[in-house]
Amino acid sequence: MSDFKGKTVFITGASRGIGKAIGIKLASEGANIVIAAKTAAPHPKLEGTVFTAAEEMEAAGGKALPLVMDVRQEEMVQAAIQKAVDTFGGLDILVNNASAIQLTPSLQTAMKRFDLMHSVNYRGTFMTSQKAIPFLLKSENPHILNLSPPLNIEKRWFAPHLPYTYAKFGMSFCTFAMSEEFKKQGLAVNSLWPRTGIATAAIQMLGGDAMMQQCRKPEIMADAAYFILKRNSKEHSGNFYIDDDVLRSEGISDLDHYAVDPSKPLMPDFFV
Repeated sequence: MSDFKGKTVFITGASRGIGKAIGIKLASEGANIVIAAKTAAPHPKLEGTVFTAAEEMEAAGGKALPLVMDVRQEEMVQAAIQKAVDTFGGLDILVNNASAIQLTPSLQTAMKRFDLMHSVNYRGTFMTSQKAIPFLLKSENPHILNLSPPLNIEKRWFAPHLPYTYAKFGMSFCTFAMSEEFKKQGLAVNSLWPRTGIATAAIQMLGGDAMMQQCRKPEIMADAAYFILKRNSKEHSGNFYIDDDVLRSEGISDLDHYAVDPSKPLMPDFFV
């Protein structure tokens, strides 16, 4: 029997990219996937909406609930969490995937972009977790997984793009603190981050096709998330996992099939 059969998974930013890949993976195991994202109508440059993602997850074998939600809006987050619980009878897993990125130095970062990154990355992760935790604590094996980097507090990660780094590390500090805060209640709070660039819309925006060819596919993150989220929440919390380390710990050593182009050298990601 699948570890995820009938489990309810709430994923922010799951209309495309890594969030969608995680949703499809867990849906294939029989999970109920709540796709909480802003994209209700097709974007001129980006594929996917909450509705097309829901169709893919149901085709994979799960149930899907598409919800148009902005992680910056408290009322929308609260309503989405409640809708998930009302629809599926509870909540077992939260994946904080929604993120905003702009790799600019201090003097070139408009405060509007600064506010966006902090509102989505750090505040959005904190707020969605806050609203979900009362329901997660009723689950037999509750998990929060934040897609955020290990806490390597080194100047080389901050100096080039302080606003983005600070916002992403805010997500990681949620893992750092909440894993201890809710340890006695058995809630696992972990982070997952890629060793290499992952072929997503963000990478396409930053470096185009050439950079995409040096990345791994989102499925490596989805497979790593699968192994993390099936672990005992009382025994595996407060970790900052790297995707390929997780797979190797599960006996998976051949990772070539995850590469967009196995003939190209892989581009390391930030913060690792």
